[in-house]
Amino acid sequence: MTAPQHWTASDGVDLVYREMGEGRPAILVHGLFSSADMNWIRFGHAAEIAGRGFRVIMPDLRAHGDSGKPHDPVHYPDGILARDLAELVAHLGLDDYDLGGFSLGARTTVEAVGRGLKPGKAFLGGMGLGGLQRWQRRKHFFLEAIAQFDTSSRGDPHWLSIQFMKTMKVDRAAAALLLDSFVDCEDGWLGAFTMPTLVVLGTEDGDNGSGEELAAALPDGTFRAVPGTHMSSVSEAEFGRAIADFLAASP
Repeated sequence: MTAPQHWTASDGVDLVYREMGEGRPAILVHGLFSSADMNWIRFGHAAEIAGRGFRVIMPDLRAHGDSGKPHDPVHYPDGILARDLAELVAHLGLDDYDLGGFSLGARTTVEAVGRGLKPGKAFLGGMGLGGLQRWQRRKHFFLEAIAQFDTSSRGDPHWLSIQFMKTMKVDRAAAALLLDSFVDCEDGWLGAFTMPTLVVLGTEDGDNGSGEELAAALPDGTFRAVPGTHMSSVSEAEFGRAIADFLAASP
């Protein structure tokens, strides 16, 4: 695994990111209950993008991976992940970079751009328009999964999410606090995506609505389908290749 690099957020929480490659910075944000290693390194996506001439920067979000997992609600105000992302950009001194993420990482990218970040290109993986508009409902689904962590059985709607949480050794107290900080997409956030933006979604991924609708709602959106469900698409080589192709293409 690429060695973690530590930095301190404005509220004192220790956060981690990993890097691979050299060239134009590209920030990749992982999904809920996951990590930079699981979403970007393990299945070769970071190496694919780095191989196209990029400095790939992969944060572990607050309450995830090797980053801090505080249990005090004061560390989870509304919009905290977008704030952390903006602070990381400032910490690294980046003024020309690309940005995107998968699932929660896509949602965080939308909020961060909506609140002022201006990447040269953006990508939104595992996300459709409905997922952004109904994130409160998704949030409560995952809060229910945490509550049923020790009682859910195979076949229950929350069972697969719970198994993933167990695999990732999720800190449930920190995760629940973080989930409470999520809000639905605000008016104007999508309109802030004036940069070329790729929406990439699995052909069997219906978890977060239509990727085609999301791409159409963006000022400069493009849609690309890749094989898989929400859980499996991010493990497919085509997922990382689609992002690498998009980022490396001439404007």
